[in-house]
Amino acid sequence: MSQPVDESARIRGYLQGQANKLSVADLVAKVRTDTVPLRAAGEAVPAARFNDRPADGEWSAAEVWNHILQMNELGASAILGILDHGTLPERIRDVISGETRKDLASSAAYYGTYLARREELLARAVQATGDEHLDIMINHTMFGDFSWREWLLFMRVHDLDHMRQLQAITQAFA
Repeated sequence: MSQPVDESARIRGYLQGQANKLSVADLVAKVRTDTVPLRAAGEAVPAARFNDRPADGEWSAAEVWNHILQMNELGASAILGILDHGTLPERIRDVISGETRKDLASSAAYYGTYLARREELLARAVQATGDEHLDIMINHTMFGDFSWREWLLFMRVHDLDHMRQLQAITQAFA
């Protein structure tokens, strides 16, 4: 996720403004609803090409999904740690590992794993009042420090960014 500085500032401003304007219930609903198309985007990648990179230096759909899962887990762990224990999360690195999961062989399998963890997070988040531990920050190397509310909305933006990447992979294999 490499962005020019002004684009990073614009995204950061959006995340902070929206996350702090919306109620927790509306924030959870937005994250849940807006990421539903991720499933179709992943499943549109030809199954026979799921592990293939569309070009040198680009990610395969399996690598994209693995990254989505890694960020989903890191974000969920950080937010749940803040909400449930008031603990400062470990630094989150938003980088592609180049790894894939051998136990997940399809987009549907990745999505199922993603959705189970995401729903666990959203079920807990919707129970929050919204003002818990807003002084504890989750750092993103490009966008800076975010409260758990802002990070939750960042997770949506992150998913949508990689959804577009899955769509581009589909187009490359069409």
